[in-house]
Amino acid sequence: MQESVFDLDHLPRTYFKLALPVVLNMMVTLVYNLADTYFIARTGVTDLVAGVSLCSPVFTALMAFGNIYGQGGSSLISRMLGKDDRDGIQRVSSFCFYLAIATGVVLAALSLVFRGPLLTLIGADKNTLPYASEYFTVLAGCAPIVLLSFIHSNLLRCEGLASVAVAGTIGGTVLNIILDPIMISGFGWGARGAAIATVLGYLFSDTALLIVLRKKSRYLSVSPGQSHVDRDELRQILAVGLTAAITNLASSLCLVVMNKYLVAYGSAKVAAMGIALRINMIGQLILVGFSFGGVPLFGYLYGADDKPRLKKLTGFCLRFLCAVAACISAVLILAAPGFMGIFIDEAGIVSDGAIMLRWQAAGNVFAAVVLLFTCLFQATGKAFPALVMSVSRQGAVFLAVLAIAAALAGYDGVLAAQAVADLLSAILALALYAAVFRQKQ
Repeated sequence: MQESVFDLDHLPRTYFKLALPVVLNMMVTLVYNLADTYFIARTGVTDLVAGVSLCSPVFTALMAFGNIYGQGGSSLISRMLGKDDRDGIQRVSSFCFYLAIATGVVLAALSLVFRGPLLTLIGADKNTLPYASEYFTVLAGCAPIVLLSFIHSNLLRCEGLASVAVAGTIGGTVLNIILDPIMISGFGWGARGAAIATVLGYLFSDTALLIVLRKKSRYLSVSPGQSHVDRDELRQILAVGLTAAITNLASSLCLVVMNKYLVAYGSAKVAAMGIALRINMIGQLILVGFSFGGVPLFGYLYGADDKPRLKKLTGFCLRFLCAVAACISAVLILAAPGFMGIFIDEAGIVSDGAIMLRWQAAGNVFAAVVLLFTCLFQATGKAFPALVMSVSRQGAVFLAVLAIAAALAGYDGVLAAQAVADLLSAILALALYAAVFRQKQ
């Protein structure tokens, strides 16, 4: 009889053991983002701050490519674990590792060759170009290091090593925070120093996770001789991985479009929404962490064809996530002005931002439903439903709702668009779940 990787007799406990480290990692990442912004802003050089900020899409692009192999590979490996396909697990894990490196090398070469046009594309002008170029050159040139950070941090969770995987990632984040003030101001390297600190943090995480894999993993491999997959396995990796990448890119596109609607009502509205989104992101990251935390277990149960336990786990996660989301929403709605006041003391922006934050928080329960079923579809290899969900809540559904709501209700419609899109996307998620799973259970 196959020995289970997970404790299947206590599903909620096993789920929390996998999910809590991911939530912790999300929180540490948020702290890093705030700290990174703080140390760069402390230089007092506005063009430097703007130049580094303009490179945010570069991070989004690298994250998208990393998620193709990290999440696509982890989905397939989870199902292979359920089938006890050890040879397949070793081949897929090694393939994702080396393909990420190769993709990173290609991206680095293309980015450096076309650096000028790309910097113009992301909005650098004569004032911000020197700083953006310094940051871009280091970050893009080290693309293989950045992409690798998404591989083993995802794959190690598949066999229950969530805590050690997150520890390696957190270690790199902490190192980054420590190095930021030293390299930005201490050495006087400015934007280049910020990029170097970031890359060294990723390099630390990559090294730590590789050591963990070699010493603790019973299944994963980085052997070059095993780095091959068949056509169907590659299709499964890309089918799920591309949906994860699309999510990152669609989210960025929706933010750009929404800002274009808001700018017609003044730059203060854009600033208020930016702060409101950052505050709501705290709650969103908690929901994302708990949703992604269950992916290895979802994939394992599906691969083992254990439909009763998969159904039981899905129901538990749905109830739990909706309860957490409701609590988060209640806190944000009730204390919206106070949260806004932490970031800025301008009364008009605080007032506008409080309304925006309440509208954003109003959809969190529905967002939790979307996140859970998106992760479930990805974990079980249901590529088409996963793709539909990836381009719904912060994609096609949101853009359609935004256009209609803005036309019908103007400014108020823009504010309400995300909550309405969340509701419609949650209904779509439940319908897809019923169509894909319930008829087979």
